[in-house]
Amino acid sequence: MRVLIAIQGHYGQRMVDNIKQHCPADWEVNCHTFPPNLPPIVDDADEFLPRELPAADLLISLGEHPGVAQMIPDMVQRTGAKAVIAPADNRVWLPPGLAMQIQRKLGSVGVDMVYPVPFCTLTEKDSQNPYIREFARYFGRPEVEVDFDRDHINKVTVIREAPCGSTRYVADGLIGIWDRDAVEKAGLLHHQYPCLATMVMDQEFEDTLMHRAGLMTKLAVEKGMKDAKQGAKSD
Repeated sequence: MRVLIAIQGHYGQRMVDNIKQHCPADWEVNCHTFPPNLPPIVDDADEFLPRELPAADLLISLGEHPGVAQMIPDMVQRTGAKAVIAPADNRVWLPPGLAMQIQRKLGSVGVDMVYPVPFCTLTEKDSQNPYIREFARYFGRPEVEVDFDRDHINKVTVIREAPCGSTRYVADGLIGIWDRDAVEKAGLLHHQYPCLATMVMDQEFEDTLMHRAGLMTKLAVEKGMKDAKQGAKSD
């Protein structure tokens, strides 16, 4: 699968680095970096986009300014992408109204787009598009397997990780932790990574997106421990 990731700074670069390091060997992952300062409305994408971009099956937009999102249809046209993931770890970067507008425009030309809020809530069930589903097999809402040595965690295997790489950091930090302390510890490790989702209160979830991201990690650890204990009982 060919993936192009559009970024502007450290937020996106950290995800690019993690995805490149841990994606399947047959993926081709390229990156295009936009300048930090863009106008509120991008009238002419040619001012900020090269005439040609690497061919892609999947476009991931990780801009830190609405102007990057406004250029998603132009990037799709230049890459030939058939699917788009445009997450919002900060609603200022991609407001819901703009996301819906872009979704409709892409849908009219047969291109699927998902809008996970935040990025680490993405799952395979969110789309029937094969490229989005392929990406979500490996990156999105965290999923882990937990192994115990009596009441202590001795191994955490990452099945699907948050795109930023925090899941592996949390997994390493849980080794040797009492099972009763693991979920709370997972939340602390997630914030220490640190999570780059916004701490601004989100109207849809009545919580901050950083807390929502931390919840995804805590639920993954909780489920991993529950599955491990049920498996031990059945044995």
